[in-house]
Amino acid sequence: MASTYGSQFQHSSPVHAFQLDGNGGVLPIDLNANATQQSPFWLHYDYKNKETASWIQQTDLFNDQVKSSLTGKMNRMRMVRIGDGVLLTLQTLNNTTGQRPEQLVAFRIFMNSRLIVSCRHRRVHSLDSVIDDLKEGVGAQSTGEWLADVTDAMTDEISDFTDSLHERLIEMEDVILHGEIPERGELALLRKQIIVVRRYMAPQRDMFSRLTAEKLLWLDENNRRRLQEISDRLGRCIEDLDGFIARTAIMSDEITNMMTEMMNRRIYTMSLMAMIFLPTTFLTGLFGVNLGGIPGNEFKFAFSTFCLLLAGLIATVFWWLKRSRWL
Repeated sequence: MASTYGSQFQHSSPVHAFQLDGNGGVLPIDLNANATQQSPFWLHYDYKNKETASWIQQTDLFNDQVKSSLTGKMNRMRMVRIGDGVLLTLQTLNNTTGQRPEQLVAFRIFMNSRLIVSCRHRRVHSLDSVIDDLKEGVGAQSTGEWLADVTDAMTDEISDFTDSLHERLIEMEDVILHGEIPERGELALLRKQIIVVRRYMAPQRDMFSRLTAEKLLWLDENNRRRLQEISDRLGRCIEDLDGFIARTAIMSDEITNMMTEMMNRRIYTMSLMAMIFLPTTFLTGLFGVNLGGIPGNEFKFAFSTFCLLLAGLIATVFWWLKRSRWL
């Protein structure tokens, strides 16, 4: 089996560089240290870094397909078997402060029994727990276990995000049940987040499940079982997201019905007001013409009497509408 040397990573500018010690911990990378199947390297890069991009293009560790993927030139989610290794293009939530979770982060991995190379531009927060475990000596002991740990951490993020979406849905449903309309754009943003996450997590679930069937020697039965459990858990999150989409559609219909009802109520009220004042408008228009012979124009109390008659007419029309149950 060919060995990998630390000197091969000189001038590659990794964000993190570790060598698994085979006991759950990590060792500092020595430029002359060699890694066997029991002690693989893990190099984590920002592919927008110029030194990193240059190193990836020049190294002999990868073929052209892997180089193209690791440098961000191929964005489609996929899993490709390459010799005894595998190339993965995954998506994870963007938990960077000030950015929205559905603005997903592309996370690319090439790995085999001796080497793990991962690339991203924006930070992958789910890796923090994996790195902490390694530094504490309770992390992955092999590349297969590392893959299971990383996919588990990413799925935990998705699960937590799904729970937060559920809580937001319940709050919004309670608002609607109380006859109130959510703030403009709030439901649209929630629906967008659900659809985007569901769109990218479905192929990722299939990818995890497919990994369990690949004949990779560095994936033992325990790793395969964990990956299948992670795939099933992600599948349940996707089922929840499908339910959320249906619930947002129902809420959208309910908001539309509420707005239509409010509009109809206003139009109905305005129509009733027009009915009440229509006779009085006719009489005031009739007696307001500037022609001679209008009855009572010389009577001292004609205007007061006319106002009383109008008030009586309004009261009569109002009583009639009430009696007819229009009010």
